[in-house]
Amino acid sequence: MPVKDIDVKGRYQGTGTGEVPFVIPSLREWHGQEGYYTLNKATAIIVSDKDKDARQVAELLQDDIRKMFGLQLIVKTGTPKKGDIFIAASGAEELGEEGYALHIDDVFTIKAKHYKGKVFATRTLLQLLDRDRTALRIPKGDSRDYPTYEVRGFVIDVARKFFTIDFLNDYVEILSYYKLSDFHIHLTDNGFHKFFNFDWDSTYAAFRLENERYPNLTSKDGHYTKAEFINLQKKALRYGVTIIPEIDVPAHSLAISHAIPEVGSKKFGMDHLDLDNPKTYEVVKNIFDEYTQGAQPVFIGEEVHVGTDEYDKKEAEPFRKFTDFVFKTVQDNGKKVRAWGSLTHAQGKTPVRVKDVTLNMWYNGYADPLEMKKLGYAQISTPDGYLYIVPAAGYYYDYLNTDYLYNNWSPRNIGKVTFEKGDPILRGGSFAVWNDVVGNGVSQKDVHNRVFPGIQVLAEKMWTAEDQHLSLYTFNQKRQDVREAPGLNLRGYYKTALPLFGYFDFESQSNNKVNNEWKKAEGTHVDYVAGVTGKGLHFNSETSVLKMPIDEIGEQYTVSFWIKPEKELKGNLFVSKNATISANEQGLGFDRDGYHYDFDCKLPVDEWSFVTVIADGVGTQFYCNGELVKDMKPFDVVKPYKDKNDKEVKFKKIQTLVFPLAEIKLKHAVLDELKIYNKKLSAQEIRSEYWMVKGNGK
Repeated sequence: MPVKDIDVKGRYQGTGTGEVPFVIPSLREWHGQEGYYTLNKATAIIVSDKDKDARQVAELLQDDIRKMFGLQLIVKTGTPKKGDIFIAASGAEELGEEGYALHIDDVFTIKAKHYKGKVFATRTLLQLLDRDRTALRIPKGDSRDYPTYEVRGFVIDVARKFFTIDFLNDYVEILSYYKLSDFHIHLTDNGFHKFFNFDWDSTYAAFRLENERYPNLTSKDGHYTKAEFINLQKKALRYGVTIIPEIDVPAHSLAISHAIPEVGSKKFGMDHLDLDNPKTYEVVKNIFDEYTQGAQPVFIGEEVHVGTDEYDKKEAEPFRKFTDFVFKTVQDNGKKVRAWGSLTHAQGKTPVRVKDVTLNMWYNGYADPLEMKKLGYAQISTPDGYLYIVPAAGYYYDYLNTDYLYNNWSPRNIGKVTFEKGDPILRGGSFAVWNDVVGNGVSQKDVHNRVFPGIQVLAEKMWTAEDQHLSLYTFNQKRQDVREAPGLNLRGYYKTALPLFGYFDFESQSNNKVNNEWKKAEGTHVDYVAGVTGKGLHFNSETSVLKMPIDEIGEQYTVSFWIKPEKELKGNLFVSKNATISANEQGLGFDRDGYHYDFDCKLPVDEWSFVTVIADGVGTQFYCNGELVKDMKPFDVVKPYKDKNDKEVKFKKIQTLVFPLAEIKLKHAVLDELKIYNKKLSAQEIRSEYWMVKGNGK
């Protein structure tokens, strides 16, 4: 139940000296003192030798400080000295499972009764240090911090758009950094059959988890092994985050009927399971049992989400019977249930169990919050009209209206219903990204760019509720400086004083600047020859590689370079974990997330060409020798058939790129004047860059 009516007796009135330090979510209580705590290379993280939780948290913190600040601190027992971090073995029970207290003096002291509180205290410590990255100073003071709601969640649809296990692992760290408690992973779903010629057999469907009972159920184009998913959940627990796995039945279930056709509904469509068929019950029970039974189940947490949304209401009584059955199946295996609220939509007489069931309240027409409260269901505020992202679909939100949410929303607002503060029926809130339109070009990076502003704002709203200390303007300004998580920058975002973020003139391997700092690029099978100006870097073999000090750049950027191929370019040219710039017989292009895009340009051999790529998060532009070759904006994919109302069937496809820079793998070519801008250059600026080198001055 939500944390409410906490009476934390304190020593102080008011916030004391100086401003309240900025973190996301905001500190609930702060009293400042004169002076600063300072972290240094001699700092130790001190724990009690009897507190296993504290040591585990200390080791997590140790690794994060190394990633963020390059300091290798030691973890040890003993008496803390000036500059140390002390994770105490005890804390106040009144602060709850996730609450903690800080005493910041010459020693940074953390007190938390429970493991999660200790973890979240370290997230605050890291954000405070990051406010002063050079001096690593934190204002002295005392704080007590605790959430208003226990559930502060994010839902990701990995079924209709696959996300790698690495991405999910990264997201655990991001959610933890912002003290979001729940990571709800929607593992099964299908596309809209109108985009597949209204043919259920060819409509895309995915079940993203290894399944031994029904091997054909598991998606071939991307899935998680049981071991991977177990490890993901264990990692999440270390970071104070709970994974909520969802297998959605009896609608959104085309993946099941693809694997076992006899359980698909002929009446309502094969994405619905046939609730009159006993085989359906057998199959669904087998699936959930495989993941929830036994002493060491695949779903290791105490709650499992079973879907139960958007089934045709003509079958209300069979739907209610099935819903109760799947609730019982999961509960018989010792789990509590989460489900999408649907019982207003499916009104009837068949009883559906209430105990240990929590409903995601997504649309009041499907489940009225006040009706569900009367029935006794615990609820999570997930209103679609505020909190649903559907990338590039043209409905719901492409990006959440975070300004409105900051000023006006809290979890007690579900549609037009507003619960009283502290209502015990409301466990918290959650927002969601749904990848409804299969094949629309949306990448993992595109989804992250849409989700991340929501993480920052909704972490604030779900922790502090309506207790914001800052104006919207101030919060928006300050949140730009809060990183994603230690060692992570999935957006490829860099805040710089100058637009020229990276410059590699290749006069030598160390004569390069990234964010106004000298950085070395490490080359193998490269040498220096005449460049377009001065020297250029010669990739002199089939195995030449230049390892760059920056992995990628995203959001708004311009990347330009001069290149002189000695042979026709082939294969991968610029490479990162997430994308490649490549060349084939047709010319240059890029690949990411299983999509290939052509730039429609083939570079000549033994001639210098000036290549420029520009992106703005919406599309990509490719220039060659100062002229625009291809403007890759979102475009309509129009199907060669119409719907039953004789209307076009179409969707938008996007062509975005986070530019890969981790490795440059040219073969027999010379590279020169590589520039990376943290902004979009104009067409005139690109032409000027070109003619500046060509010497015409035009």
